[in-house]
Amino acid sequence: MNWHFFQDLLSIDSTSGKEREVALWLHDTLEAPQKKLMEVGDGTLNLLLSWGTPKVVFCSHMDTVPPYIPPTFEEGVVKGRGSCDAKGQIFAMYSACKELEAEGRTDFGLLLVSGEETGSWGAKAFSKTGFEAPFLIVGEPTENKMVSASKGTLSYDLCFTGKAFHSGYPQYGVSAVDLFNAFYNQLKAQDFGEDPELGETTFNIGLLHSDNPQNILSAQLTCRLYFRTTFVSHEAVQRWMSAIPEASLRAPGDTPAHYVTLPGFPSAPVAFGSDAPHLTGFGHKIICGPGTIRVAHRPEEHILVRDLETAVEQYIALFHNLLSDS
Repeated sequence: MNWHFFQDLLSIDSTSGKEREVALWLHDTLEAPQKKLMEVGDGTLNLLLSWGTPKVVFCSHMDTVPPYIPPTFEEGVVKGRGSCDAKGQIFAMYSACKELEAEGRTDFGLLLVSGEETGSWGAKAFSKTGFEAPFLIVGEPTENKMVSASKGTLSYDLCFTGKAFHSGYPQYGVSAVDLFNAFYNQLKAQDFGEDPELGETTFNIGLLHSDNPQNILSAQLTCRLYFRTTFVSHEAVQRWMSAIPEASLRAPGDTPAHYVTLPGFPSAPVAFGSDAPHLTGFGHKIICGPGTIRVAHRPEEHILVRDLETAVEQYIALFHNLLSDS
Protein backbone atom coordinates (compact mmCIF):
# COMPACT_ATOMS: atom_id res chain seq x y z
CA MET A 1 0.00 0.00 0.00
CA ASN A 2 1.33 3.40 -1.02
CA TRP A 3 1.19 5.40 2.22
CA HIS A 4 2.88 8.40 0.62
CA PHE A 5 -0.04 8.60 -1.80
CA PHE A 6 -2.48 8.53 1.11
CA GLN A 7 -0.63 11.34 2.89
CA ASP A 8 -0.59 13.45 -0.28
CA LEU A 9 -4.31 12.84 -0.78
CA LEU A 10 -5.09 13.94 2.78
CA SER A 11 -2.90 17.02 2.35
CA ILE A 12 -5.25 18.47 -0.27
CA ASP A 13 -8.16 20.49 1.15
CA SER A 14 -11.27 19.12 -0.55
CA THR A 15 -13.98 20.32 1.78
CA SER A 16 -17.29 20.42 -0.08
CA GLY A 17 -17.09 22.84 -2.99
CA LYS A 18 -13.30 22.51 -3.32
CA GLU A 19 -13.18 19.05 -4.89
CA ARG A 20 -12.02 20.18 -8.31
CA GLU A 21 -8.35 20.44 -7.28
CA VAL A 22 -8.26 16.96 -5.75
CA ALA A 23 -10.10 15.46 -8.75
CA LEU A 24 -7.53 16.92 -11.15
CA TRP A 25 -4.69 15.70 -8.91
CA LEU A 26 -6.18 12.19 -8.70
CA HIS A 27 -6.63 12.13 -12.48
CA ASP A 28 -2.93 12.90 -12.92
CA THR A 29 -1.73 10.65 -10.09
CA LEU A 30 -3.79 7.46 -10.28
CA GLU A 31 -2.92 4.81 -12.85
CA ALA A 32 -5.61 3.05 -14.90
CA PRO A 33 -6.11 2.05 -18.57
CA GLN A 34 -8.98 4.53 -18.94
CA LYS A 35 -9.51 7.74 -16.98
CA LYS A 36 -12.38 10.16 -17.50
CA LEU A 37 -13.13 13.47 -15.80
CA MET A 38 -16.78 14.61 -15.82
CA GLU A 39 -18.22 18.00 -14.96
CA VAL A 40 -20.84 17.94 -12.19
CA GLY A 41 -22.26 21.35 -13.11
CA ASP A 42 -21.31 23.30 -10.01
CA GLY A 43 -17.60 23.67 -10.75
CA THR A 44 -16.67 20.28 -9.25
CA LEU A 45 -15.69 17.09 -11.09
CA ASN A 46 -16.31 13.35 -10.98
CA LEU A 47 -13.58 10.91 -11.97
CA LEU A 48 -14.08 7.41 -13.40
CA LEU A 49 -11.19 4.94 -13.72
CA SER A 50 -11.85 1.80 -15.74
CA TRP A 51 -10.06 -1.48 -16.26
CA GLY A 52 -11.87 -2.91 -19.28
CA THR A 53 -15.68 -2.95 -19.13
CA PRO A 54 -16.54 -2.77 -15.43
CA LYS A 55 -18.81 -5.38 -13.92
CA VAL A 56 -17.96 -4.20 -10.39
CA VAL A 57 -17.56 -0.49 -9.68
CA PHE A 58 -15.95 0.68 -6.46
CA CYS A 59 -17.12 4.16 -5.47
CA SER A 60 -16.46 6.79 -2.83
CA HIS A 61 -16.57 10.56 -2.47
CA MET A 62 -13.80 13.14 -2.63
CA ASP A 63 -15.41 15.90 -0.57
CA THR A 64 -15.09 16.22 3.19
CA VAL A 65 -16.87 18.25 5.83
CA PRO A 66 -15.18 21.44 7.11
CA PRO A 67 -12.93 22.47 8.64
CA TYR A 68 -9.86 21.14 6.88
CA ILE A 69 -7.49 19.34 9.27
CA PRO A 70 -4.02 18.42 7.92
CA PRO A 71 -2.93 14.79 8.25
CA THR A 72 -0.63 13.25 10.83
CA PHE A 73 0.70 9.69 10.76
CA GLU A 74 1.33 7.95 14.06
CA GLU A 75 2.02 4.33 14.94
CA GLY A 76 -0.93 2.42 13.53
CA VAL A 77 -3.18 5.50 13.20
CA VAL A 78 -3.76 8.07 10.46
CA LYS A 79 -5.40 11.33 11.58
CA GLY A 80 -6.82 14.27 9.66
CA ARG A 81 -9.89 15.40 7.77
CA GLY A 82 -11.04 12.73 5.36
CA SER A 83 -8.91 9.97 6.87
CA CYS A 84 -12.09 8.17 7.90
CA ASP A 85 -14.72 9.83 5.69
CA ALA A 86 -13.98 9.15 2.92
CA LYS A 87 -10.41 9.44 1.61
CA GLY A 88 -9.56 6.33 3.58
CA GLN A 89 -12.09 4.48 1.43
CA ILE A 90 -10.57 5.95 -1.75
CA PHE A 91 -7.13 4.79 -0.63
CA ALA A 92 -8.32 1.28 0.22
CA MET A 93 -10.37 0.94 -2.97
CA TYR A 94 -7.57 2.11 -5.24
CA SER A 95 -5.16 -0.24 -3.46
CA ALA A 96 -7.59 -3.10 -4.10
CA CYS A 97 -7.91 -2.06 -7.76
CA LYS A 98 -4.13 -2.21 -8.23
CA GLU A 99 -4.04 -5.71 -6.74
CA LEU A 100 -6.86 -6.83 -9.02
CA GLU A 101 -4.95 -5.33 -11.94
CA ALA A 102 -1.89 -7.35 -10.90
CA GLU A 103 -4.09 -10.47 -11.01
CA GLY A 104 -4.88 -9.68 -14.62
CA ARG A 105 -8.54 -8.70 -14.05
CA THR A 106 -10.08 -6.27 -16.55
CA ASP A 107 -13.69 -5.97 -15.43
CA PHE A 108 -13.83 -3.33 -12.70
CA GLY A 109 -13.79 0.42 -12.15
CA LEU A 110 -13.29 3.11 -9.54
CA LEU A 111 -15.75 6.03 -9.44
CA LEU A 112 -14.85 9.08 -7.34
CA VAL A 113 -17.63 11.64 -6.96
CA SER A 114 -18.05 15.14 -5.57
CA GLY A 115 -20.64 16.69 -3.31
CA GLU A 116 -21.73 13.70 -1.21
CA GLU A 117 -21.72 15.69 2.01
CA THR A 118 -23.99 18.43 0.63
CA GLY A 119 -26.60 16.53 -1.38
CA SER A 120 -24.91 13.81 -3.47
CA TRP A 121 -24.58 16.21 -6.41
CA GLY A 122 -21.79 14.23 -8.05
CA ALA A 123 -23.71 10.97 -7.78
CA LYS A 124 -26.82 12.56 -9.24
CA ALA A 125 -24.82 14.01 -12.13
CA PHE A 126 -23.12 10.68 -12.84
CA SER A 127 -26.46 8.88 -12.96
CA LYS A 128 -27.45 11.10 -15.89
CA THR A 129 -24.59 9.69 -18.00
CA GLY A 130 -26.41 6.40 -18.62
CA PHE A 131 -23.51 4.31 -17.28
CA GLU A 132 -24.54 0.78 -16.22
CA ALA A 133 -22.85 -2.09 -14.41
CA PRO A 134 -24.09 -5.14 -12.48
CA PHE A 135 -22.49 -4.30 -9.12
CA LEU A 136 -21.69 -1.16 -7.12
CA ILE A 137 -19.62 -1.10 -3.91
CA VAL A 138 -19.89 2.22 -2.08
CA GLY A 139 -17.18 3.07 0.44
CA GLU A 140 -18.30 4.61 3.73
CA PRO A 141 -17.01 4.19 7.31
CA THR A 142 -18.92 1.05 8.31
CA GLU A 143 -16.23 -0.70 10.39
CA ASN A 144 -15.74 -3.01 7.39
CA LYS A 145 -19.28 -4.34 7.81
CA MET A 146 -21.69 -4.65 4.90
CA VAL A 147 -24.68 -2.35 5.39
CA SER A 148 -27.88 -4.37 5.60
CA ALA A 149 -30.13 -1.30 5.71
CA SER A 150 -29.84 2.46 6.08
CA LYS A 151 -32.18 5.14 7.36
CA GLY A 152 -33.95 7.62 5.14
CA THR A 153 -33.78 11.40 5.35
CA LEU A 154 -36.28 14.26 5.35
CA SER A 155 -35.31 17.94 5.54
CA TYR A 156 -37.64 20.84 6.36
CA ASP A 157 -37.26 24.61 6.51
CA LEU A 158 -39.19 26.19 9.39
CA CYS A 159 -40.13 29.82 9.93
CA PHE A 160 -41.89 31.00 13.10
CA THR A 161 -43.34 34.51 13.00
CA GLY A 162 -43.94 36.42 16.22
CA LYS A 163 -44.61 40.05 17.09
CA ALA A 164 -41.73 42.26 18.17
CA PHE A 165 -42.22 44.21 21.40
CA HIS A 166 -40.24 45.66 24.26
CA SER A 167 -39.02 42.73 26.35
CA GLY A 168 -40.13 44.50 29.52
CA TYR A 169 -43.74 44.05 28.35
CA PRO A 170 -43.85 40.57 26.75
CA GLN A 171 -47.63 40.38 27.25
CA TYR A 172 -48.08 42.80 24.32
CA GLY A 173 -45.96 40.86 21.85
CA VAL A 174 -45.36 37.29 20.69
CA SER A 175 -41.91 35.73 20.87
CA ALA A 176 -40.99 33.58 17.87
CA VAL A 177 -38.61 31.77 20.21
CA ASP A 178 -41.57 30.73 22.36
CA LEU A 179 -43.39 29.50 19.24
CA PHE A 180 -40.35 27.43 18.28
CA ASN A 181 -40.05 26.03 21.81
CA ALA A 182 -43.69 24.94 21.77
CA PHE A 183 -43.16 23.17 18.44
CA TYR A 184 -39.93 21.56 19.60
CA ASN A 185 -41.54 20.19 22.76
CA GLN A 186 -44.38 18.81 20.68
CA LEU A 187 -41.90 17.19 18.30
CA LYS A 188 -39.91 15.58 21.12
CA ALA A 189 -43.10 14.09 22.54
CA GLN A 190 -44.17 12.60 19.20
CA ASP A 191 -43.91 8.81 18.89
CA PHE A 192 -43.07 7.75 15.31
CA GLY A 193 -42.75 4.09 16.25
CA GLU A 194 -39.85 1.72 16.83
CA ASP A 195 -38.45 -0.03 13.78
CA PRO A 196 -37.29 -3.61 14.49
CA GLU A 197 -34.34 -3.18 12.11
CA LEU A 198 -33.43 0.52 12.16
CA GLY A 199 -34.59 1.50 15.65
CA GLU A 200 -35.89 4.95 16.56
CA THR A 201 -36.42 7.95 14.33
CA THR A 202 -34.03 10.76 15.16
CA PHE A 203 -33.87 14.43 14.21
CA ASN A 204 -31.57 17.42 14.46
CA ILE A 205 -32.08 21.19 14.39
CA GLY A 206 -29.60 23.20 12.32
CA LEU A 207 -29.12 26.76 11.03
CA LEU A 208 -31.09 28.13 13.98
CA HIS A 209 -31.39 31.92 13.66
CA SER A 210 -33.30 34.71 15.35
CA ASP A 211 -31.88 38.17 14.75
CA ASN A 212 -33.32 40.20 17.60
CA PRO A 213 -31.66 42.29 20.33
CA GLN A 214 -31.87 41.02 23.88
CA ASN A 215 -34.41 43.68 24.83
CA ILE A 216 -36.88 43.02 21.96
CA LEU A 217 -39.07 39.94 21.56
CA SER A 218 -38.08 37.86 18.54
CA ALA A 219 -40.22 38.67 15.51
CA GLN A 220 -38.95 35.70 13.52
CA LEU A 221 -37.02 32.49 14.03
CA THR A 222 -35.85 30.24 11.19
CA CYS A 223 -34.19 26.86 11.29
CA ARG A 224 -33.79 23.59 9.43
CA LEU A 225 -35.09 20.28 10.74
CA TYR A 226 -33.41 17.08 9.53
CA PHE A 227 -34.93 13.65 10.18
CA ARG A 228 -33.33 10.21 9.99
CA THR A 229 -36.32 8.00 9.25
CA THR A 230 -37.02 4.26 9.33
CA PHE A 231 -39.19 1.84 7.37
CA VAL A 232 -41.85 2.37 10.06
CA SER A 233 -41.66 6.16 10.27
CA HIS A 234 -40.81 7.65 6.86
CA GLU A 235 -44.39 8.24 5.75
CA ALA A 236 -45.59 8.97 9.31
CA VAL A 237 -43.09 11.83 9.64
CA GLN A 238 -44.26 13.33 6.34
CA ARG A 239 -47.91 13.17 7.42
CA TRP A 240 -47.17 14.76 10.80
CA MET A 241 -45.04 17.53 9.34
CA SER A 242 -47.62 18.32 6.66
CA ALA A 243 -49.87 19.60 9.46
CA ILE A 244 -47.23 22.09 10.68
CA PRO A 245 -47.96 25.42 8.94
CA GLU A 246 -44.50 26.81 9.68
CA ALA A 247 -42.77 23.92 7.86
CA SER A 248 -41.93 23.38 4.20
CA LEU A 249 -40.23 20.30 2.76
CA ARG A 250 -36.89 21.24 1.19
CA ALA A 251 -36.83 18.37 -1.30
CA PRO A 252 -37.83 14.71 -1.46
CA GLY A 253 -35.46 12.88 0.86
CA ASP A 254 -33.91 9.45 0.69
CA THR A 255 -36.20 6.61 1.66
CA PRO A 256 -34.95 3.88 4.01
CA ALA A 257 -33.37 1.11 1.96
CA HIS A 258 -31.98 -2.41 2.12
CA TYR A 259 -28.61 -3.29 0.57
CA VAL A 260 -26.88 -6.47 -0.54
CA THR A 261 -25.10 -8.53 2.10
CA LEU A 262 -23.19 -11.74 1.49
CA PRO A 263 -22.72 -14.85 3.64
CA GLY A 264 -19.43 -14.92 5.48
CA PHE A 265 -19.10 -11.12 5.68
CA PRO A 266 -20.15 -9.14 8.79
CA SER A 267 -23.15 -6.84 8.34
CA ALA A 268 -25.17 -4.27 10.30
CA PRO A 269 -27.74 -1.49 9.71
CA VAL A 270 -26.62 2.16 9.79
CA ALA A 271 -28.28 5.49 10.54
CA PHE A 272 -26.35 7.60 8.02
CA GLY A 273 -26.87 8.28 4.34
CA SER A 274 -24.63 7.81 1.32
CA ASP A 275 -24.46 8.26 -2.44
CA ALA A 276 -25.89 4.76 -2.98
CA PRO A 277 -29.57 5.78 -3.41
CA HIS A 278 -28.60 8.35 -6.06
CA LEU A 279 -26.39 6.09 -8.17
CA THR A 280 -28.72 4.48 -10.68
CA GLY A 281 -27.77 2.04 -13.41
CA PHE A 282 -26.44 -0.62 -11.05
CA GLY A 283 -28.18 -3.95 -10.53
CA HIS A 284 -26.96 -4.58 -6.99
CA LYS A 285 -25.55 -2.18 -4.41
CA ILE A 286 -23.22 -2.81 -1.48
CA ILE A 287 -22.04 -0.32 1.15
CA CYS A 288 -18.97 -1.08 3.26
CA GLY A 289 -15.62 0.37 4.19
CA PRO A 290 -12.98 0.93 6.86
CA GLY A 291 -13.30 3.40 9.72
CA THR A 292 -16.09 4.18 12.14
CA ILE A 293 -18.81 6.79 11.81
CA ARG A 294 -18.22 7.62 15.48
CA VAL A 295 -15.16 9.71 14.59
CA ALA A 296 -16.30 10.96 11.17
CA HIS A 297 -17.01 14.73 11.07
CA ARG A 298 -15.20 15.17 14.40
CA PRO A 299 -11.99 17.11 15.20
CA GLU A 300 -10.29 13.84 16.19
CA GLU A 301 -11.18 12.08 12.91
CA HIS A 302 -8.81 9.15 12.31
CA ILE A 303 -8.54 5.66 10.89
CA LEU A 304 -6.56 2.60 11.94
CA VAL A 305 -3.95 1.20 9.58
CA ARG A 306 -5.10 -2.35 10.28
CA ASP A 307 -8.66 -1.42 9.27
CA LEU A 308 -7.40 -0.06 5.95
CA GLU A 309 -5.45 -3.25 5.34
CA THR A 310 -8.50 -5.34 6.19
CA ALA A 311 -10.62 -3.25 3.82
CA VAL A 312 -8.30 -3.92 0.89
CA GLU A 313 -8.50 -7.66 1.51
CA GLN A 314 -12.27 -7.48 1.90
CA TYR A 315 -12.83 -5.44 -1.27
CA ILE A 316 -10.86 -8.03 -3.24
CA ALA A 317 -12.80 -10.85 -1.60
CA LEU A 318 -16.11 -9.13 -2.38
CA PHE A 319 -15.09 -8.70 -6.00
CA HIS A 320 -14.26 -12.39 -6.40
CA ASN A 321 -17.43 -13.42 -4.57
CA LEU A 322 -19.63 -11.28 -6.79
CA LEU A 323 -17.97 -12.53 -9.99
CA SER A 324 -17.45 -16.11 -8.86
CA ASP A 325 -19.11 -17.41 -12.05
CA SER A 326 -16.89 -15.43 -14.44
